[in-house]
Amino acid sequence: MYKISLITGDGIGPELSESAVSVINAINDKLGLKFDVTKLSAGDKALKESGKALPDETVDTIKKSDACLKAPVGESAADVIVVLRRILDLYANIRPAKSYPHMPALRDDIDMVIVRENTEDLYTGKEFSLGDSAVALRIISENASKRIAKYAFETAKQRNSTKKVTCVHKSNVMRITDGLFARSCTEVSKNYPDILFEQMYVDACAMNLIRQPEQFDVIVTTNLFGDILSDESSQVVGGLGMAPAANIGDNFALFEPVHGAAFDIAGKNIANPSSFLLSIKMMLDWLGAKNNDSKCLEVGQKLESTIFNLVKTGVKTKDIGGTKSTSEFTQAITNML
Repeated sequence: MYKISLITGDGIGPELSESAVSVINAINDKLGLKFDVTKLSAGDKALKESGKALPDETVDTIKKSDACLKAPVGESAADVIVVLRRILDLYANIRPAKSYPHMPALRDDIDMVIVRENTEDLYTGKEFSLGDSAVALRIISENASKRIAKYAFETAKQRNSTKKVTCVHKSNVMRITDGLFARSCTEVSKNYPDILFEQMYVDACAMNLIRQPEQFDVIVTTNLFGDILSDESSQVVGGLGMAPAANIGDNFALFEPVHGAAFDIAGKNIANPSSFLLSIKMMLDWLGAKNNDSKCLEVGQKLESTIFNLVKTGVKTKDIGGTKSTSEFTQAITNML
């Protein structure tokens, strides 16, 4: 029995959470795995009701669980996910970008993963005023850089792909900070002689994600660059609705869709739940690897292939030009499982 904490979020978050629970219940009933899901509050609604975007009891429950699923939250997102990353030392942000049928991808052969350092860079929030100027501190450490580089190479080693790692930085301008990141990745690459290693400036990478996205396998980069490039790569394969993400540390992991709370369509039962359901697939993969549980790995592959086969038939939710509601799309997934 795996204990899963579920932050239900804001906007379309509660609807996606219901979709996730339905799929997990189907896995419980049909596929021989057992999950106990505890719903938790965090985000704008929690802030309004309790005065804290991330209540202490939510954090305590997450720490006692085997993994966490997080639906999108609203304006208080930084006070939720950024804080959880630090508390739980979730240093690797993993964002796959893959072409799915009947989605407006640039090509049908895109299959990449962005491995983003998740704990430092400008996202430490160390800002201050200095006279009439505003100053932000950009912190890049050797330890964090080597740790994320190792994760990227291990990811490439496990993938059925070209086994290539692209280190993305801007060391020609930020010679000290990005220079340290580039050197750290280069040093780690020496431990993986069977994996192709290349370096690319972030502006060139942004261009090549549009020009030749099929050439990328695993991209490793710093926090801010990774945030921007992963949204770009998601759009390259058709939009954020098919984009899952994982925040992974040595002992814990949190899984979430890349997109936001989409308040404009909240409550309409039209949101595409695929990104959250694919996040469940990533959770199953992580639990399987961590616990040597082949059943988790098997079910994760089955869930992804089920989503792939459903959208291959042209089934879509209304928010992306289809005819199905969120609940109808979810029902189709559970029926196929």
